[in-house]
Formats: sequence, structure tokens, C-alpha cells
Amino acid sequence: MSQNKSLSEVFSSIRLPEKNTVWFKRFLAFVGPGYMISVGYMDPGNWETDIQGGAQYGYTLLCSIILSNLIAILLQALAARLGIATGKDLAQACKAYFPPFINIPLWFACEIAIIACDLAEVIGTAVALQLLFGFPLIMGALISAFDAILVLLLMGKGFRYLESFVISLISIIAVCFFIQLIAASPPLPSIFQNILPSAQVIKNPGMLYIAIGIIGATVMPHNLYLHSSIVQTRAYERSVEGKTEAIKWATLDSSIALMFALFINAAILIVSAAAFHTTGHKDVSEISEAYRLLSPALGISAASTLFAVALLAAGTNSTVTGTLAGQIIMEGFLNLKIPSWARRLITRSLAIIPVIFVILLYGEQKIDSLLMLSQIILSFQLPFAIIPLVLFSSKTNIMKEFVIPKPIAFLSWAVSIFIIILNIKLIIDSFT
Repeated sequence: MSQNKSLSEVFSSIRLPEKNTVWFKRFLAFVGPGYMISVGYMDPGNWETDIQGGAQYGYTLLCSIILSNLIAILLQALAARLGIATGKDLAQACKAYFPPFINIPLWFACEIAIIACDLAEVIGTAVALQLLFGFPLIMGALISAFDAILVLLLMGKGFRYLESFVISLISIIAVCFFIQLIAASPPLPSIFQNILPSAQVIKNPGMLYIAIGIIGATVMPHNLYLHSSIVQTRAYERSVEGKTEAIKWATLDSSIALMFALFINAAILIVSAAAFHTTGHKDVSEISEAYRLLSPALGISAASTLFAVALLAAGTNSTVTGTLAGQIIMEGFLNLKIPSWARRLITRSLAIIPVIFVILLYGEQKIDSLLMLSQIILSFQLPFAIIPLVLFSSKTNIMKEFVIPKPIAFLSWAVSIFIIILNIKLIIDSFT
């Protein structure tokens, strides 16, 4: 039976305090998966759209980051509910409830998304290593392959160690940008007046394009598969009462964690606006260019180093969660188990090869175009994750007592259609 359990090696492995324990201790036992999935909302692929938005349009596109975060909170809550209510992750649910002619394209689309996600991680890690230590991008891309060993070591110690490692790196990213925010000293009135959406965003085609890019690059399809699986690592009672409590704490965990992702994405845009937009460097759109100009713009020599350290932490974190997502997708759709190190090296090789090919053929200056391509691919794959998630969550015969209420179902479908339309527009605009 164990082969039918999502991530069977860590399934129900984290024990919970007794029921009569104070609520906060019970909640802390569920803290972790939310931070694991928050990594996908601050990965290197998001950085370029945030940097470009801040440099070109100042603080105006903060509303896009907030909107995308609210969408993420809703979708991740659905993913956690599905995993806890059914005992299946999203990939297993697809295999159980869809016929093979739907499942095979779904699985293929997911694998493409994992490779595209890996591509962003490889590029982010390679660029960070180049900025910090001067490594050539090809060397940095090759070094990123060794993350499989890191994940194996952490998983061998227990899932809590993996979660602690991820949370530690998120903390490093947050501290780095908190210092940069203080150095940037952005005008608070300008920030607060751009929290709500503005008609200006819709009227300006260039601004609308970047706004859509921010929303499209934020919601990651592999995160929905990941979250529906790792919430099952807690040893909650598999009863109606136990699942109800687990859904409550898991939803709170992911909502709080995604607020950290909101802070980091907003901080990237705000720092970019303060450092580049207000100083006349409105054409900054690449990570390496932002690194080069950040210290002179802010007048603090450590600013660029902090930026690169945060980028390295984000890239490393994304590789950890990408490893798990790849394993969950392959095992869920195919019921096929291969050693995680082999699975990781296969997908990482498929991501490294395009990076090396582009560098050798076109030079390092084209690496940012490859990063943008990875985000377009992810945008294209998003419907293949969102539609099954909302469909399953709103079906009583699948969710039983935990089916989402009709108003939430309506909102979820509306958000899904909204995201899909935006991503289609993003793909068309990117090519035209």
C-alpha cells in the first residue's frame, strides 16, 4: 500500500503534539509546507519581471504583485485541501479520476513545466555564482547539478530538516532585502497609493505587459502538485475531525508564508524603483545589470553583494522544491519510482544542456532571454494544473465533506479563467 502514498518515504512522518496542547504548538507542528511552496513565488524567474517593473514604472505595479499573491493564496489553499481531504496529491488525483488519453498529455505538460522551472533555477544559480565569485556561467550551471546530493542528505535526516533548510534560506533572502529597503528609503506615500489597481496600468500597453508578466510568473504550476503532497507529511488523524483541523492549519501556514513571498517580491520592485527609476536608469531589465548598478545607485557598497546572496539563496531553494515536485509528478502520474538522485540528475541535465548551448552559440548576454523563455513555458503549462485542481476541489464525490462552498468554487473558476486569459495574452505578446 505504501506505493500509493504520496512521497511514501516521508508520508505521515511528522508527529503532532497531543490534542490538549495549546493551539499554538499544534499550529507550529503544521508549519513548513507553506514555506516550501512559497519558494516558487520568489524564484529567479520572478526577479526579472519585478526588476523591470520597478525600473520602468516605479511603484505603480505594486498592485500586480499584491493581486498575484492573493491568487496564490487561494490556489494553494485548494491544493492543501485536496491533498488532505482525498489522501492523494494532485498528480495521483489526475491518474485516479481522468482517463489515460487526458493523463498522458497532462503528465507530459507537467514534465515540461518541471524542466522550465529547472531552467530558471540553473540560470539564477549560475548568475549568482558569477556575480559573487566570478565563475563563468557554464561552470555555475554545472555546479548547480550537485543540488541532488543536498536534497538527498536533507531528506535522509527527515522532512523537518528539509523544511528548516528552506526556511533558513528564505530568512536570508528576507534579511538581504530588508537591508536594501532601508538603504533605498522609498517614499511611503508612493508605495501606499499604488497598493490598489490603477486604470493607468490598463491604459499603458507597456505597463500592462509587465503587469501580466508579474502575475503570470508568480503562480507556478509545479507548486500545486507539491503542496497537495507535502501537507500529508503530518501524522494527523485520517478522520473528518483530524482532516478538518489539518486543513485549517495548513491553509493558515501557506497564507502566512505567502505573505513573506509578497514582501520579497514587493521589496525587489520597490528597491528597483528607488534605485533605478528615480535615478534615470529606467531601461534596467536584467539581473546582472541590476547587480552592477545597485551599489552606486543606493550609495552602499554591500547592496550588490546582498542582492547576489539573496539570488543564490532563491536559486538553491528553488532546486530543493523542484526536486520534490518532479518526484511527486512522476510517481503520481506513472506510479513509477526511480531513485530521487537519478530523477533529479535527469531533469537537471535537461535544464543545463539548453543553458550551455545558448552560452556557446550566442554568448552569455542571451542568458536572460532564455530565462524569459522559461517563464513563457511555465505560463503555457499553468492551465494544465489549475483546471484539474479547481475541478476536483469542487466535486462532492471526490472531496466528500470537504468540497469547497459554491461561492469559493465560483471565485476559483473565475480566477482560473482570468489567469489563463492573462497567460495567453502574455504568450502572444512575448512572440509578437
